[in-house]
Amino acid sequence: MNALELDTVRLSADRSCLEILDQTLLPGTVKVRKLSRLEDIWEAIRVLRVRGAPAIGVCAGYAMALAASRLPDTDYDAFLAAFREQKAYLASARPTAVNLFWALDRMERVVTSAPDAPLAELRERLFAEAQRIRDEDVAISRSIGRIGFGLLRHGDGILTHCNAGTLATAKYGTATAPLYVALENGWHDLRVYCDETRPLLQGARLTAFELHSAGIDTTLICDGMASITMQRGLVNIVFVGCDRVARNGDAANKIGTSGVAILARYYGIPFYVCAPSSTIDMSIAHGGEIPIEERPPEEVTEMWYRERMAPEGVKVCNPAFDVTDHSLITGIITEKGLCTAPYEDAFRALGIGREEV
Repeated sequence: MNALELDTVRLSADRSCLEILDQTLLPGTVKVRKLSRLEDIWEAIRVLRVRGAPAIGVCAGYAMALAASRLPDTDYDAFLAAFREQKAYLASARPTAVNLFWALDRMERVVTSAPDAPLAELRERLFAEAQRIRDEDVAISRSIGRIGFGLLRHGDGILTHCNAGTLATAKYGTATAPLYVALENGWHDLRVYCDETRPLLQGARLTAFELHSAGIDTTLICDGMASITMQRGLVNIVFVGCDRVARNGDAANKIGTSGVAILARYYGIPFYVCAPSSTIDMSIAHGGEIPIEERPPEEVTEMWYRERMAPEGVKVCNPAFDVTDHSLITGIITEKGLCTAPYEDAFRALGIGREEV
């Protein structure tokens, strides 16, 4: 099975529900869940049935269109108030991925920009906007892929962390997009090393699954093996995704990413962050202002084990993300171009963030 053939998030043909590929069950089980209640969509985002910043944004767009289609036919002010209540509820699912809030704000602008439109028309506009978010995400991923492909050489070894692949987006991915573009160009000599990415194993369960299924030479390594893999000269370049980028270029991504960046700097390996412009938050000056989600301790002590693998009562620290300092990043690949330091100037030169600041 080729993962590129799977739809991570889609609206049902009759627009009655959201259909998501349940990523908590991969790679052993490929199951599509049909979610019609906003509470179920909130839960799917919270427990990572749907995950990855771009995919969460697509999911949020469709979710708000569905929610709006079920709001009662009242006056515009009551409709807007109820819409904002639903939006605030969905926003509480994950605090770090800026695409969630970006998509929700974008959907709200559809409503606030046409206060005199009939409610039936507003509902149709919301479905159309959600579809545009999805279509744009596919185009963005392909653009990032083309730019990243230009940085590769035949025979390169690429290190990845977490999953910023087609499973984290509508299609193609961000950090894996250059690899899919390479395949389309007939390159079959690239090697990929996937960090397993503890504690939720997105690298082992998701990235290794999708790249291997696509026919890419894929090797799974434990997170602690990244250093020796680099030391042996097997890694020529690092591609990672991100959930939020501050305007100075500090980038929040899955826990462990900053350690990979430090190792890459030590071994002289270029480290690139693949970031749709929607993940660049120009309202945040630096990474210290990015909220870091704390996950349940059971993900570390019990998940994936037949029996508990830590003593009862031991304290657990389980941040979902860390922040990679901009000084460790060789470049940030957006769909609009490759950005290098100073990042704020580079973002502005590409027209990124002008509306946010």
